[in-house]
Amino acid sequence: MTDINAKAADPSAGAERRRLLIQEYGIFIAFLILVGVLAVSSPYFLTAGNISNVLLQTSINGILAIGMTFVILTRGIDLSVGSVVALAGIVSASFVTTTANASVAGGPYPMVLALAVGIAVGVASGAIVGFIVSRFNVPAFVATLGMLSAARGMTLIYGGGRPVPGLIPEFRWIGTGNILGVPLPVVILAAVFAVSWWLLSSTRFGRYIYAVGGNPHAAKTSGINVARIRFLVYVISGALAGLAGMILSARTGSALPQAGVAYELDAIAAVVIGGTSLSGGVGRVTGTLIGALIIGVMNNGLDLMGIQSYYQQILKGALIVGAVMLDQKRSHAG
Repeated sequence: MTDINAKAADPSAGAERRRLLIQEYGIFIAFLILVGVLAVSSPYFLTAGNISNVLLQTSINGILAIGMTFVILTRGIDLSVGSVVALAGIVSASFVTTTANASVAGGPYPMVLALAVGIAVGVASGAIVGFIVSRFNVPAFVATLGMLSAARGMTLIYGGGRPVPGLIPEFRWIGTGNILGVPLPVVILAAVFAVSWWLLSSTRFGRYIYAVGGNPHAAKTSGINVARIRFLVYVISGALAGLAGMILSARTGSALPQAGVAYELDAIAAVVIGGTSLSGGVGRVTGTLIGALIIGVMNNGLDLMGIQSYYQQILKGALIVGAVMLDQKRSHAG
Protein backbone atom coordinates (compact mmCIF):
# COMPACT_ATOMS: atom_id res chain seq x y z
CA MET A 1 0.00 0.00 0.00
CA THR A 2 2.84 2.37 0.87
CA ASP A 3 4.50 1.69 -2.50
CA ILE A 4 1.26 2.42 -4.35
CA ASN A 5 0.76 5.71 -2.49
CA ALA A 6 4.37 6.64 -3.14
CA LYS A 7 3.94 6.06 -6.87
CA ALA A 8 0.70 8.04 -6.90
CA ALA A 9 2.41 10.93 -5.15
CA ASP A 10 5.54 10.73 -7.33
CA PRO A 11 5.75 14.06 -9.19
CA SER A 12 7.73 12.46 -12.01
CA ALA A 13 4.84 10.09 -12.69
CA GLY A 14 2.45 13.04 -12.93
CA ALA A 15 4.83 14.85 -15.27
CA GLU A 16 5.03 11.76 -17.44
CA ARG A 17 1.24 11.52 -17.63
CA ARG A 18 1.01 15.17 -18.64
CA ARG A 19 3.66 14.63 -21.30
CA LEU A 20 1.77 11.68 -22.73
CA LEU A 21 -1.50 13.62 -22.72
CA ILE A 22 0.11 16.51 -24.57
CA GLN A 23 1.70 14.08 -27.03
CA GLU A 24 -1.65 12.39 -27.60
CA TYR A 25 -3.95 15.40 -27.73
CA GLY A 26 -1.57 18.32 -28.35
CA ILE A 27 -2.63 18.73 -31.99
CA PHE A 28 -6.30 18.99 -30.97
CA ILE A 29 -5.46 21.53 -28.28
CA ALA A 30 -3.42 23.58 -30.77
CA PHE A 31 -6.31 23.52 -33.23
CA LEU A 32 -8.82 24.70 -30.63
CA ILE A 33 -6.47 27.49 -29.51
CA LEU A 34 -6.05 28.63 -33.12
CA VAL A 35 -9.81 28.64 -33.67
CA GLY A 36 -10.32 30.60 -30.44
CA VAL A 37 -7.73 33.23 -31.35
CA LEU A 38 -9.17 33.73 -34.83
CA ALA A 39 -12.73 33.83 -33.51
CA VAL A 40 -11.74 36.69 -31.22
CA SER A 41 -9.73 38.42 -33.96
CA SER A 42 -12.47 38.40 -36.60
CA PRO A 43 -16.25 38.47 -36.09
CA TYR A 44 -16.73 36.75 -39.45
CA PHE A 45 -14.63 33.69 -38.70
CA LEU A 46 -17.26 31.55 -36.95
CA THR A 47 -20.10 32.34 -39.35
CA ALA A 48 -21.73 29.37 -41.06
CA GLY A 49 -20.70 30.58 -44.50
CA ASN A 50 -17.06 30.99 -43.54
CA ILE A 51 -16.87 27.60 -41.79
CA SER A 52 -18.30 25.99 -44.93
CA ASN A 53 -15.73 27.87 -46.98
CA VAL A 54 -12.85 26.68 -44.76
CA LEU A 55 -13.97 23.07 -45.03
CA LEU A 56 -14.30 23.39 -48.81
CA GLN A 57 -10.83 24.90 -49.11
CA THR A 58 -9.40 22.16 -46.91
CA SER A 59 -11.01 19.27 -48.77
CA ILE A 60 -8.47 18.86 -51.59
CA ASN A 61 -5.42 19.21 -49.34
CA GLY A 62 -7.05 16.87 -46.83
CA ILE A 63 -7.52 14.16 -49.48
CA LEU A 64 -3.93 14.53 -50.68
CA ALA A 65 -2.60 14.55 -47.12
CA ILE A 66 -4.42 11.33 -46.22
CA GLY A 67 -2.77 9.62 -49.18
CA MET A 68 0.56 11.11 -48.13
CA THR A 69 0.06 9.68 -44.63
CA PHE A 70 0.09 6.13 -45.98
CA VAL A 71 3.39 6.85 -47.74
CA ILE A 72 5.12 8.62 -44.85
CA LEU A 73 4.09 5.88 -42.42
CA THR A 74 6.34 3.54 -44.46
CA ARG A 75 9.26 6.00 -44.30
CA GLY A 76 8.54 7.27 -47.81
CA ILE A 77 7.59 10.58 -49.38
CA ASP A 78 5.54 11.50 -52.45
CA LEU A 79 6.54 14.71 -54.17
CA SER A 80 4.55 13.91 -57.30
CA VAL A 81 0.98 14.41 -56.04
CA GLY A 82 0.67 18.02 -57.22
CA SER A 83 1.60 17.10 -60.79
CA VAL A 84 -0.67 14.04 -60.70
CA VAL A 85 -3.51 16.35 -59.62
CA ALA A 86 -2.99 18.36 -62.82
CA LEU A 87 -2.59 15.30 -65.06
CA ALA A 88 -5.66 13.45 -63.74
CA GLY A 89 -7.71 16.64 -63.84
CA ILE A 90 -6.94 17.49 -67.44
CA VAL A 91 -7.27 13.92 -68.75
CA SER A 92 -10.61 13.32 -67.04
CA ALA A 93 -11.87 16.76 -68.10
CA SER A 94 -11.14 15.98 -71.76
CA PHE A 95 -13.76 13.24 -71.56
CA VAL A 96 -16.53 15.55 -70.37
CA THR A 97 -15.80 18.86 -72.09
CA THR A 98 -18.14 20.35 -74.66
CA THR A 99 -15.23 22.18 -76.31
CA ALA A 100 -14.46 20.38 -79.56
CA ASN A 101 -10.72 21.03 -79.76
CA ALA A 102 -10.16 19.85 -76.15
CA SER A 103 -12.46 16.82 -76.21
CA VAL A 104 -11.54 13.21 -76.74
CA ALA A 105 -13.08 12.21 -80.09
CA GLY A 106 -16.77 11.47 -79.73
CA GLY A 107 -17.18 13.22 -76.39
CA PRO A 108 -18.50 14.36 -74.06
CA TYR A 109 -18.76 10.94 -72.47
CA PRO A 110 -20.68 9.91 -69.33
CA MET A 111 -19.32 11.32 -66.08
CA VAL A 112 -18.68 7.81 -64.71
CA LEU A 113 -16.16 7.17 -67.48
CA ALA A 114 -14.36 10.44 -66.75
CA LEU A 115 -14.17 9.60 -63.04
CA ALA A 116 -12.81 6.13 -63.81
CA VAL A 117 -10.20 7.59 -66.16
CA GLY A 118 -9.09 10.17 -63.58
CA ILE A 119 -8.66 7.56 -60.86
CA ALA A 120 -6.87 5.27 -63.34
CA VAL A 121 -4.38 8.04 -64.18
CA GLY A 122 -3.64 8.49 -60.47
CA VAL A 123 -3.34 4.75 -59.86
CA ALA A 124 -1.00 4.33 -62.85
CA SER A 125 1.22 7.20 -61.68
CA GLY A 126 1.39 5.79 -58.16
CA ALA A 127 2.02 2.27 -59.47
CA ILE A 128 4.99 3.44 -61.55
CA VAL A 129 6.53 5.19 -58.55
CA GLY A 130 5.72 2.28 -56.24
CA PHE A 131 7.32 -0.20 -58.63
CA ILE A 132 10.50 1.87 -58.90
CA VAL A 133 10.74 2.33 -55.13
CA SER A 134 9.84 -1.22 -54.10
CA ARG A 135 11.50 -3.19 -56.90
CA PHE A 136 14.70 -1.22 -57.48
CA ASN A 137 15.10 0.37 -54.02
CA VAL A 138 15.34 3.84 -55.55
CA PRO A 139 14.95 6.47 -52.82
CA ALA A 140 11.37 7.73 -52.74
CA PHE A 141 12.56 11.33 -52.93
CA VAL A 142 14.25 10.66 -56.27
CA ALA A 143 11.50 8.48 -57.76
CA THR A 144 8.70 10.89 -56.89
CA LEU A 145 10.74 13.92 -57.93
CA GLY A 146 11.09 12.26 -61.33
CA MET A 147 7.34 11.62 -61.49
CA LEU A 148 6.68 15.23 -60.47
CA SER A 149 8.52 16.40 -63.57
CA ALA A 150 7.22 13.66 -65.88
CA ALA A 151 3.56 14.07 -64.91
CA ARG A 152 3.76 17.84 -65.35
CA GLY A 153 5.29 17.33 -68.80
CA MET A 154 2.57 14.83 -69.76
CA THR A 155 -0.06 17.32 -68.61
CA LEU A 156 1.32 20.00 -70.92
CA ILE A 157 1.64 17.58 -73.82
CA TYR A 158 -1.85 16.13 -73.40
CA GLY A 159 -3.57 19.50 -73.15
CA GLY A 160 -1.24 21.34 -75.51
CA GLY A 161 -0.46 23.75 -72.70
CA ARG A 162 -4.05 25.02 -72.76
CA PRO A 163 -6.87 24.65 -70.22
CA VAL A 164 -9.83 22.35 -70.85
CA PRO A 165 -13.02 24.41 -70.30
CA GLY A 166 -16.71 23.72 -70.87
CA LEU A 167 -17.16 20.80 -68.49
CA ILE A 168 -20.60 19.21 -68.36
CA PRO A 169 -22.76 20.12 -65.32
CA GLU A 170 -22.80 16.53 -64.01
CA PHE A 171 -19.01 16.55 -63.70
CA ARG A 172 -18.90 20.04 -62.20
CA TRP A 173 -21.33 18.87 -59.52
CA ILE A 174 -18.60 16.86 -57.76
CA GLY A 175 -16.81 20.14 -57.05
CA THR A 176 -19.71 22.55 -56.62
CA GLY A 177 -22.64 20.41 -55.46
CA ASN A 178 -23.78 19.70 -51.94
CA ILE A 179 -25.60 17.04 -49.95
CA LEU A 180 -27.99 18.28 -47.28
CA GLY A 181 -26.23 21.63 -47.37
CA VAL A 182 -22.73 20.15 -46.98
CA PRO A 183 -20.37 20.80 -49.94
CA LEU A 184 -19.78 17.56 -51.85
CA PRO A 185 -15.94 17.83 -51.69
CA VAL A 186 -16.27 17.89 -47.89
CA VAL A 187 -18.48 14.78 -48.01
CA ILE A 188 -15.88 13.07 -50.21
CA LEU A 189 -13.11 14.04 -47.77
CA ALA A 190 -15.14 12.58 -44.89
CA ALA A 191 -15.62 9.33 -46.82
CA VAL A 192 -11.91 9.10 -47.68
CA PHE A 193 -11.03 9.77 -44.04
CA ALA A 194 -13.43 7.10 -42.75
CA VAL A 195 -12.14 4.42 -45.14
CA SER A 196 -8.50 5.31 -44.45
CA TRP A 197 -9.03 5.33 -40.68
CA TRP A 198 -10.61 1.88 -40.93
CA LEU A 199 -7.77 0.54 -43.12
CA LEU A 200 -5.05 1.77 -40.78
CA SER A 201 -6.70 0.95 -37.47
CA SER A 202 -8.72 -2.21 -38.10
CA THR A 203 -7.12 -4.24 -40.88
CA ARG A 204 -4.09 -6.44 -41.32
CA PHE A 205 -2.97 -4.20 -44.16
CA GLY A 206 -2.88 -1.24 -41.77
CA ARG A 207 -0.87 -3.19 -39.20
CA TYR A 208 1.58 -4.15 -41.91
CA ILE A 209 2.01 -0.50 -42.91
CA TYR A 210 2.97 0.43 -39.35
CA ALA A 211 5.26 -2.59 -39.10
CA VAL A 212 7.08 -1.72 -42.32
CA GLY A 213 7.51 1.89 -41.23
CA GLY A 214 8.60 0.96 -37.72
CA ASN A 215 11.22 -1.61 -38.70
CA PRO A 216 11.26 -2.89 -42.30
CA HIS A 217 13.88 -5.56 -41.57
CA ALA A 218 11.90 -7.00 -38.67
CA ALA A 219 8.73 -6.81 -40.78
CA LYS A 220 10.38 -8.78 -43.58
CA THR A 221 11.69 -11.35 -41.11
CA SER A 222 8.20 -11.84 -39.72
CA GLY A 223 6.86 -12.70 -43.18
CA ILE A 224 5.45 -9.38 -44.33
CA ASN A 225 5.89 -8.66 -48.04
CA VAL A 226 7.59 -5.29 -47.53
CA ALA A 227 7.92 -4.55 -51.25
CA ARG A 228 4.19 -5.14 -51.80
CA ILE A 229 3.22 -2.82 -48.93
CA ARG A 230 5.51 -0.09 -50.24
CA PHE A 231 4.07 -0.50 -53.72
CA LEU A 232 0.47 -0.29 -52.51
CA VAL A 233 0.89 2.88 -50.43
CA TYR A 234 2.07 4.78 -53.52
CA VAL A 235 -0.90 3.41 -55.48
CA ILE A 236 -3.21 4.74 -52.74
CA SER A 237 -1.49 8.13 -52.77
CA GLY A 238 -1.74 8.30 -56.56
CA ALA A 239 -5.41 7.29 -56.57
CA LEU A 240 -6.29 10.01 -54.06
CA ALA A 241 -4.27 12.55 -56.05
CA GLY A 242 -6.33 11.59 -59.10
CA LEU A 243 -9.53 12.07 -57.12
CA ALA A 244 -8.34 15.46 -55.85
CA GLY A 245 -7.45 16.51 -59.40
CA MET A 246 -10.97 15.84 -60.64
CA ILE A 247 -12.54 17.70 -57.71
CA LEU A 248 -10.28 20.69 -58.39
CA SER A 249 -11.18 20.76 -62.09
CA ALA A 250 -14.88 20.46 -61.25
CA ARG A 251 -14.66 23.33 -58.74
CA THR A 252 -12.91 25.71 -61.12
CA GLY A 253 -15.01 24.72 -64.14
CA SER A 254 -11.96 23.96 -66.27
CA ALA A 255 -8.83 21.83 -66.01
CA LEU A 256 -5.70 23.97 -65.89
CA PRO A 257 -2.25 22.65 -66.90
CA GLN A 258 -0.64 24.62 -64.06
CA ALA A 259 -3.02 23.20 -61.42
CA GLY A 260 -1.58 21.53 -58.34
CA VAL A 261 1.71 23.44 -58.22
CA ALA A 262 3.28 23.01 -54.75
CA TYR A 263 0.25 21.05 -53.51
CA GLU A 264 2.62 18.33 -52.33
CA LEU A 265 4.15 20.79 -49.86
CA ASP A 266 0.81 21.54 -48.22
CA ALA A 267 0.03 17.82 -48.05
CA ILE A 268 3.36 17.02 -46.40
CA ALA A 269 2.86 19.96 -44.04
CA ALA A 270 -0.54 18.65 -42.94
CA VAL A 271 0.88 15.18 -42.29
CA VAL A 272 3.86 16.43 -40.31
CA ILE A 273 1.87 19.00 -38.34
CA GLY A 274 -0.62 16.22 -37.58
CA GLY A 275 2.04 14.22 -35.78
CA THR A 276 3.03 11.54 -38.30
CA SER A 277 6.73 10.81 -37.94
CA LEU A 278 8.98 11.20 -40.96
CA SER A 279 10.89 8.24 -39.52
CA GLY A 280 7.86 6.05 -40.22
CA GLY A 281 5.65 3.80 -38.13
CA VAL A 282 3.99 6.52 -36.04
CA GLY A 283 0.98 8.60 -36.96
CA ARG A 284 -2.77 8.63 -37.57
CA VAL A 285 -5.07 10.00 -40.25
CA THR A 286 -6.98 11.78 -37.49
CA GLY A 287 -3.92 13.91 -36.82
CA THR A 288 -3.46 14.47 -40.55
CA LEU A 289 -7.02 15.73 -40.89
CA ILE A 290 -6.50 18.14 -37.99
CA GLY A 291 -3.21 19.23 -39.58
CA ALA A 292 -5.00 20.00 -42.84
CA LEU A 293 -7.67 21.92 -40.92
CA ILE A 294 -5.01 23.91 -39.08
CA ILE A 295 -3.50 24.99 -42.41
CA GLY A 296 -6.93 25.81 -43.85
CA VAL A 297 -8.08 27.70 -40.77
CA MET A 298 -4.80 29.59 -40.53
CA ASN A 299 -4.93 30.69 -44.19
CA ASN A 300 -8.59 31.68 -43.91
CA GLY A 301 -8.15 33.52 -40.63
CA LEU A 302 -5.16 35.49 -41.85
CA ASP A 303 -7.08 36.42 -45.00
CA LEU A 304 -9.95 37.72 -42.88
CA MET A 305 -7.48 39.75 -40.86
CA GLY A 306 -6.06 41.28 -44.05
CA ILE A 307 -2.61 39.71 -43.66
CA GLN A 308 -0.82 39.13 -46.96
CA SER A 309 -0.30 35.59 -48.25
CA TYR A 310 3.49 36.04 -48.07
CA TYR A 311 3.31 36.00 -44.29
CA GLN A 312 1.11 32.91 -44.44
CA GLN A 313 3.90 31.07 -46.24
CA ILE A 314 6.40 32.12 -43.58
CA LEU A 315 4.10 30.94 -40.78
CA LYS A 316 3.44 27.66 -42.55
CA GLY A 317 7.18 27.07 -42.93
CA ALA A 318 7.69 27.76 -39.23
CA LEU A 319 4.91 25.28 -38.35
CA ILE A 320 6.52 22.56 -40.47
CA VAL A 321 9.98 23.07 -38.98
CA GLY A 322 8.55 23.21 -35.46
CA ALA A 323 6.58 19.99 -36.02
CA VAL A 324 9.66 18.18 -37.32
CA MET A 325 11.72 19.43 -34.37
CA LEU A 326 9.10 18.04 -31.96
CA ASP A 327 9.11 14.76 -33.89
CA GLN A 328 12.87 14.49 -33.60
CA LYS A 329 12.71 15.27 -29.90
CA ARG A 330 10.13 12.52 -29.37
CA SER A 331 12.23 10.08 -31.39
CA HIS A 332 15.36 10.75 -29.34
CA ALA A 333 13.37 10.57 -26.10
CA GLY A 334 11.93 7.21 -27.20
